[in-house]
Amino acid sequence: MPRKSTKSSEAAKPSSLPSLDEAIRRRAYELHLQRGGTHGGELDDWLRAEREVQTQQQPAPTGRKTTKKKA
Repeated sequence: MPRKSTKSSEAAKPSSLPSLDEAIRRRAYELHLQRGGTHGGELDDWLRAEREVQTQQQPAPTGRKTTKKKA
């Protein structure tokens, strides 16, 4: 009788960091509250949160600078 494969050992492990969407969602909600919780700026809140979160998740620069040669 063939052995059935179980996916339980292959299940995704919960990450200590929230997913990108969840981080954006949380930040957008914070921005919404900062605006006084009024409706009408949801898209602006989401787009700003998206930019902020993506900027925070970018790797830090290595400190290597490129220089232009003078002619």
